[in-house]
Amino acid sequence: MAAAVAAAMLLPTGCSGSALDEPQQVSGDQLVIGMVVSRTGIYKTVGDDMVNGLQLYLTQHDNKLGGRPVKLVIEDEADGGAPARTAAEKLITSDKAVALTGVVGGGSVAAIKPLLDQHQLPLIGANARPTNMPNLDWVWQTSYISTEPGIAMGDYVTKQAGGPVWVVCPDYQGGYDECNGFKDAFLKAGGKLANPNGEIVWTPFPATKNFQPYLTQILESKATAVYTFYAGGAAIDFVKQYQQFIGTKLPLFAAGFLTEGSVLGAQGEAAKGIRNSLNYSPDLDNATNKRFVADYQGKYQTLPTTFAMASYDSGAVLDKAIAAAAAKGEVTGKSINEAVAAVGQIDSPRGVWQFSAKTHTPVQTWYLREVRTDGRALTNVVLQELATIGG
Repeated sequence: MAAAVAAAMLLPTGCSGSALDEPQQVSGDQLVIGMVVSRTGIYKTVGDDMVNGLQLYLTQHDNKLGGRPVKLVIEDEADGGAPARTAAEKLITSDKAVALTGVVGGGSVAAIKPLLDQHQLPLIGANARPTNMPNLDWVWQTSYISTEPGIAMGDYVTKQAGGPVWVVCPDYQGGYDECNGFKDAFLKAGGKLANPNGEIVWTPFPATKNFQPYLTQILESKATAVYTFYAGGAAIDFVKQYQQFIGTKLPLFAAGFLTEGSVLGAQGEAAKGIRNSLNYSPDLDNATNKRFVADYQGKYQTLPTTFAMASYDSGAVLDKAIAAAAAKGEVTGKSINEAVAAVGQIDSPRGVWQFSAKTHTPVQTWYLREVRTDGRALTNVVLQELATIGG
């Protein structure tokens, strides 16, 4: 079900209609920001974190972006694809949003893209972005390109594994991007795959709940380590079963989503020792992150995730872009998009970053993390910087 979240101190909506093929705008001082995000389905927890991150930014900034009161309207992406397009179309044509944000899945970005071109308004996405997307005129991401977590780990795993590595990943676009990114960087660094014929093993998505057959294959191979990418419920199943059937016999490396957020609590002790790559961790030592973590914990009683952080940053991007657009005249999807291109550096909890003019994604640092016990809780602790990627 669609959820609409209206900020306090909002002016009446007062939206004026416009032709479907023209840039969207609203009358009066209020702006509508549309958020497409998973509120149901396998990635609901990711969607919840993304909503929380943006809501926190709005709370910190008196429910305004660029000095203008905003109405945030949220629609359900579900498991992505067609539902995401339906949600985006409603936000653009009925709610008159001047910009979209959110979007969990890379496939959803692809589904929404034609609407952005048609209606001339930007998506300031806050999670996955597929690699095979031409014409990025209206598409921006505050997160990453889906190959980058794996690319960041390639050289490190090559040096740490001490032999051939088995790669197993889910059979959908996100899995292809995440794990092929690792494979390419790993092989380039001199690594060797333990998989038959050097091909990644793909598990049916989202149907796979029982990973034992795949884990048995790994134990019967000559692998000295394993690399993977899973998120959401699949990450919980994989990590628990990995501990049960393989345990400490082979080290497990991963894209950081395997142990990020609420899945880590569900995985429990089974996740200890997993080393993973991500662009954020709550223990990063900078002033912006300290405020972000404190405010997030105070509001939601849990640590923020990379999903929350990137969505928080989408608020920061829109804040600067809307202010710049308003300073030059009318605030429309087109004027916001032009301002995003010139938004410059973002002071983020992950550290300062800026958009690549080529990819429309952040030029940013990736970190090596390990799941450890911090006090009574499990958390991902930063061990070192891995690489700066982007551009």
